[in-house]
Amino acid sequence: METAKAAPSWRHTKADVVQPPILSTTSMPEASLPKDFLWGFATASYQIEGAVHADGRLDSIWDTFCRKPGKIADGSSGEVACDSYNRTGEDIALLKDLGAKAYRFSLSWSRIIPLGGRNDPVNQPGLDFYVKFVDDLLAAGIVPMVTLFHWDLPDALDKRYGGPLNKEEFTQDFVHYARTVFEAMGSRVKHWITFNEPWCSAVLGYNVGVFAPGRTSDRSKSEEGDSSTECWIAGHSMLLAHAMAVKVYRDEFKERDGGEIGITLNGDWCEPWDTDDPADVEAWQRRLEFVIGWFADPIYFGHYPASMKRQLGDRLPNFTPDEAELIKGTNDFYGMNHYCTNYIRHRSDPADANDFGGNVDVLQENKAGEAIGPPTQAVWLRPYAQGFRKLLNWISERYGGPKIYVTENGTCILGENDKSREEILEDEFRVWYFRTYIQAMAEAVGVDGVDVRGYLAWSLLDNFEWADGYGTRFGATYVDYEGGQKRYPKKSAKTLREIFEGLIKKE
Repeated sequence: METAKAAPSWRHTKADVVQPPILSTTSMPEASLPKDFLWGFATASYQIEGAVHADGRLDSIWDTFCRKPGKIADGSSGEVACDSYNRTGEDIALLKDLGAKAYRFSLSWSRIIPLGGRNDPVNQPGLDFYVKFVDDLLAAGIVPMVTLFHWDLPDALDKRYGGPLNKEEFTQDFVHYARTVFEAMGSRVKHWITFNEPWCSAVLGYNVGVFAPGRTSDRSKSEEGDSSTECWIAGHSMLLAHAMAVKVYRDEFKERDGGEIGITLNGDWCEPWDTDDPADVEAWQRRLEFVIGWFADPIYFGHYPASMKRQLGDRLPNFTPDEAELIKGTNDFYGMNHYCTNYIRHRSDPADANDFGGNVDVLQENKAGEAIGPPTQAVWLRPYAQGFRKLLNWISERYGGPKIYVTENGTCILGENDKSREEILEDEFRVWYFRTYIQAMAEAVGVDGVDVRGYLAWSLLDNFEWADGYGTRFGATYVDYEGGQKRYPKKSAKTLREIFEGLIKKE
């Protein structure tokens, strides 16, 4: 049996095809959010902090990756970024002015333990920086939600043993890092996230090679890497490191500090390219399992999805009985990052050895030539708000109704970076995106009964957008990179409070 509970109505086999749920696209009066709902904004350390060599910090794999010609679209890096390391007071004041109740941010492992390892020295100035930042957030009435790992592995660990390609070393070093932070933060932090989007770290870093450390079988991109195996090894290591860190928190800190801990997974919704073709409907489900089930199924069921085992065979690592027992149940909440929806078409040919997506085509138009949503600056992002509601329902049904925090949701705008500052500040497209997506989430809660407790908009600031550099803006606040990183809230940033005030219950 695939799961520990009865198969939800949306799941299917070739012999029992069930179409994706059809949900209303009109606003519903029942749509609402609980009175203690947390909303705010999210960022990541390497994307905003800058000060990459300040106060003892050493390189992460992203510092090294950015120095390689051709890896970043505009040749930039996070060396300065939004200069948030030197502007913490300004960022907190911005959050408070916008009415944010919570702020999700990540820690730089390289700032806290510059060489990364369990036998390497802790950098006290780096650790103190984050402790003070948390204290300052709390003093401003803002709930800190802390991510331990948002892709920026200390470069020394990549060079020392290959990072997550070495399960034994990586898991022990990550647990040591996590324990160091848990001890320093104490009861100040009630919401912990171990890893942000391990799918992206594994696939983009160890299969496609477009993210740090850039390993791939494509020798035009990297001299090192095996796309057929390394992404599965890296993902496996991150799952076990997550599980071990959760055990440490629960055994040593949870009773004292009263917090909760989970993982954040990315996941875009998808629809069958041809809803009348059983193979496309099956491929739709398989795609969700290869992206979301890869990490969520072990955490909730203790094993990988059967569809992954069938395609990958012995290239997909196995959990020992002790590891399966360790990892199952290691989520006090489900952290969900979501942006868009795609159409999925099956492939008739056998899967390539380097395939990571379930042997499907990911498309933005269906068989009838209908686009799933309007274009944005990111070629992969087409908004479709009802896909958000459908995915919230799918996660809730598949994993037994977990508490969900939406830890990222947002959009870029086609051509935004080519406009004047005045035009950028009037970001009506982003306002529309937030209104429709948050409404869809409220319908999932108030109408469908999904247990969503928080929403963190991506992102507080325009920032270093990884391989896209600074040419793509996801911020609800404009950052003037040429004018000393000065912040200017956009219309979308000012609209979020109004949206949530209209949806959060007063009693």
